[in-house]
Amino acid sequence: MLKELLHSRASGHLYSRATEAALVAANISARDPATGVPTDAAALDAQALAEATAREMYRRDRASQSWGMQVVAVRPGYACLTMTVREDMTNGHGKCHGGLIFTFADSAFAFACNSHNVLTVGSGADIEYLLPVELGDELTATAQERSRSRRTGIYDVTVSNRAGACVALFRGRSRQFEGQSILPSASSAVAAHTDSA
Repeated sequence: MLKELLHSRASGHLYSRATEAALVAANISARDPATGVPTDAAALDAQALAEATAREMYRRDRASQSWGMQVVAVRPGYACLTMTVREDMTNGHGKCHGGLIFTFADSAFAFACNSHNVLTVGSGADIEYLLPVELGDELTATAQERSRSRRTGIYDVTVSNRAGACVALFRGRSRQFEGQSILPSASSAVAAHTDSA
């Protein structure tokens, strides 16, 4: 079930209201002082884990922040980001530079493939540009897990413009590092979520 997420630019807070209520109900109050992420990741359900992982990744992701990307939704194996095309993102034709569209899709891919809190990196990716993107347009990148094993995964990302037209299709291939997590103090959660996938 897709939940509407809260996102505050000032704090980088990224949790759904339901998740925050569940954390309070479960009496999970121990949080990393720097990030606000619950330190007992083993107590989080899959949705809460995906949200906490996205929040921690976004806090560290200077590239996505600097290009104005926002994480608007996340769930296990899924992420949705938005980005508005600025003047400094245009190429010599006055259109959004293709490399930035790739970067945008790659960020959505990263949030989706790391949503299980297992450190995951891209091992390769391809993109097809379908339509030019105009200055000022708001883009949406929706990443969806297609396949995931203990070590590898395949993710498809659709990049759409404000009108909902698909402007690019991206396919990313991922490589997981077993035993390494995004969230602090989460080694037991990593093992549990890796075994269940």
